[in-house]
Parts: sequence; C-alpha cells; structure tokens
Amino acid sequence: MALAQGTNRKRLVKEPTLYDQNYLISRLHAASVGQETRNFARIHQRASMTFGELFAGAERMAAALVSLGVEPGDRVAVQVSKTIEAIQLYLGTVMAGGVFLPLNTAYTTSEVSYFLGDATPRVVVCDPLHEDAVRNIAGDAKVLTLDDKGRGTLEEAIVGRGGFTPVARGPDDLAAILYTSGTTGRSKGAMLSHKNLASNSEMLRDYWRFTKADVLIHALPIFHTHGLFVATNVALLAGASVEFLAGFNADQILDAMPRATALMGVPTFYTRLLDDPRLTRARAANMRLFISGSAPLLVDTHEKWEDRTGHRILERYGMTETNMSTSNPYDGDRRAGTVGFPLPGVEARIRKDGQEVEAGEIGVLEVRGDNVFQGYWQMPEKTAEELLPDGWFITGDLAKIDADGYVTIVGRDKDLVITGGFNVYPKEVEALIDDLPGVLESAVIGVPHPDFGEGVVAVVVPDADTLQAEGIAMALDGQLAKFKQPKKVLLVPELPRNTMGKVQKKALRETYADLFA
Repeated sequence: MALAQGTNRKRLVKEPTLYDQNYLISRLHAASVGQETRNFARIHQRASMTFGELFAGAERMAAALVSLGVEPGDRVAVQVSKTIEAIQLYLGTVMAGGVFLPLNTAYTTSEVSYFLGDATPRVVVCDPLHEDAVRNIAGDAKVLTLDDKGRGTLEEAIVGRGGFTPVARGPDDLAAILYTSGTTGRSKGAMLSHKNLASNSEMLRDYWRFTKADVLIHALPIFHTHGLFVATNVALLAGASVEFLAGFNADQILDAMPRATALMGVPTFYTRLLDDPRLTRARAANMRLFISGSAPLLVDTHEKWEDRTGHRILERYGMTETNMSTSNPYDGDRRAGTVGFPLPGVEARIRKDGQEVEAGEIGVLEVRGDNVFQGYWQMPEKTAEELLPDGWFITGDLAKIDADGYVTIVGRDKDLVITGGFNVYPKEVEALIDDLPGVLESAVIGVPHPDFGEGVVAVVVPDADTLQAEGIAMALDGQLAKFKQPKKVLLVPELPRNTMGKVQKKALRETYADLFA
C-alpha cells in the first residue's frame, strides 16, 4: 500500500528558563539563551537587531497587548507591512497567550471585513493608511497601527513596558489562525496549536541541518506559513541569523548571497533570479541550501538553477493546515517534479474511493502527524469532512507515491490555483465575474506560468456583443487582491461540459496549457 512515514530524531533539551511555561515561546527562545548580544537580523537600511533586543521587544508587545485586554485565547489580527516589529508582534502575541491572526496585505477592506467578523479579534493592528477603513469594520476590537518603518500607535503603546513573563500555554493551546480560501468562496480559519508549530519547525531545523552558523535570506512575506512559521521559526530554533528583507528584491538577495548560507523562496524567486546575469557559481559559493515551496517548481527551473549555481534546489510540500509534510532529502537525490519524502514524524498515504492504492497509483493525498492542524475555526462540519477522527487530514491534492517513497503532486482535487505561492480558489473569482453585466458564465483555472508557477485565467462566455476582456479585468480591480485577479481573460462561445452538464475544467487547462509559454 502507498503508505510512508518519516523517522524521528531526538535533540537535547536546553536548561530551563523563565519562558518555559509557554510551550512555543520557550522553544523559540531556547537557542538564544547566552547569545543575547549576537545579531539575529541584519535589516536592509536599518540597524541590525540582536536576539536579546528581539525578545525584549516581544515582551513589550506582549505587555501592551495585555494592557489592551488580550486574554489567553483572544485573537490578534494583523495586516501590516513586513518589518522586524511585526515579527516581535507575532512573538508578543503568543507570549501574551493570544492567537496570532496574520492577514495578507493585498486583501481588500471587503475581504478583511469577513475575517474580522468571523474571528472577532480583541485587537487589530493595521497600516496607518488603512486605519479609518479598519475602524469601520473592526467592531469592538481595539485598533492600533504599525507602518513599514515600525512606527505607529503600537510603537507608542509599548513605550516604557518590559520585563514580561510569558503566559502559560500548553502544547494543545492555539497559537495562530491562518485563513485559507474554501471552494465555496467562504474562507476557513485553520487553527494551529503550539505543538503544531513547534514540532514542525524543530523537525525542519534538523532535517535541513540549520545551526547557529547559518545565515538565512528572509525575503518571504510573514502573513503566510512559509515566511512566518517556516523561515522565522526555523531560524530562531537554530539560533541562526537572517538577512531580513521587506520582500523579494533581486539586488538585495544577490548582494546578501556571499555572506548567507540559505534561501527559502517560491518558484517566482528562482525564475527571476535566473533572469539576472549576476547569478553565478561564484556568487552562490557560500550558500549551502536553496529551498522552494508554496507552488510547483518546473523541472526546467531545477535544471537551469543547478547549471548556473552548482546547487540543486530542495523542493518541499506543505499546506496552511499542515505546515510542512514532505521534503526532498538534504542528502541524497533531490528529484525534480517530486516533493520528496514524508518528513520525520509525518505519515502520508494515497487513497481513492476510501481505499489505499498501490505504489505509483494516483489518488488523494492524506497526512497525519503533530504538524496537522486542530480544525477550522467555528466550522465543525467542514472540519469533520477533512480531518478524520483518527487524525488523518484529507489534503484534497491528487498525488502518487512511487516505489522509492517519493511523493509527486499531480493535481488538485478542488481546482485550487497556486500563483506565486498564494492560494486562489476559482469559485470566489467566478462569483464576481458572473455578476458583471454582459457575462453569461465563467470558469477560472490555473495554467503553467514561467514566473508564478501558475497563472490565473478566466474563461468567460459573454451574453452581449459589447463585452470586452479589458472591461472584466478593470471591474475586478479593487474587488479582489491582486494575486487573485486573472492574468488573462479569454472570451469563448461556450464552456466544455460532460453529459451531466458539469464544466470540464480539466479540458480547459489542457486547451490553454501553453498560454504563458
């Protein structure tokens, strides 16, 4: 049967600290004990920050949150630019016993309104430019601000505070809620516990061989599992330093490479860096590891990267609900087109029609382990559909496990589109397009894109001769986050259907597979 499981490796436990009563924070803090004066973050165009300064700032954040009424289990919603202060806010929220709720900075006010109404946070932190709009949708929540320089009313709230002892939180207490779109268009809040986050990051630290000697180029967003819970947590657990960048910037990444050892990115990072002639073996000589995830990496990108740098990219697989579940090996064959083996402590199986399939056969991937989330916030029925009583989570991804144990993702059972590392569910986009004047119906699909992994494409059947593709694109601007908006709008006379009248999206994907080639 196509069942695979990684093996556990133990790590020595650090001496007790005052942080020990908080399950996640105690682990994130442990590697910095005695290393307080070492630099944690080298920040572009700002002063560097030591481990001691990082956690002292997090304590001040925690004290401020408690003064604002945050109690254990309360949500703290955050939609701000990527700054080191935002990292301290994440740590401070968990220190205070709260539940961190990061929101994509591209979300519109309309989208944020749903999240705040569903999660009912005690505190909302936003960009000062959006303060008035957020206050109108925040309900009873306290609203604070934090800009891209780390300034705002949150900065004012932490002045004079310090010496905070983290609130006691156990392994099964919630540490974060991350929203992921649903196929009906209604977003689901994935509840992640202290143990979910700590166990997964500890395992990745060991599996990918991160130590105090590492310097990680941190160019990922921190409202997403990859940048917040993989990059940040793994670095802290290892006592590693980071080159802390506000986002992807080829100049800054290439400048950092000679003094760094690792980069975590999405396929878009690698395709764009390959376009830069400054990417050479000499520039990458100090690097030991390049990791890619959040979207499929083309075999062509693997080959070109290895040819240019001498390094083979390590591709892994995860979801909001599971953190990381599989990874190509650190030592051994990193096979392009696969996402490697189940990570230590994670089980993976392939099932079809309720039965496990043979090796090499395609079915739905299911995973089980301490990495798997606690369920969907206030959605018990949806939780029961996807999280089985015995702990197996039905990912909805179509996959296969070969005879050597490598997992390959071959498609998505629910038509999820992953573009530039972000999830887009077609139903949400289709609903808006179908409501536009002159539209009869639409189908939104994802097709291969050389830069984003997949590009969002809207295939639209017009109900009026005057309908223009440009008009549809303009109508969606401001209604959806940029990454959700179609990169192409195609007008067709009809959509392909089966005998039951269901639109055949597979046929559409095949028809337009070379659209961005």
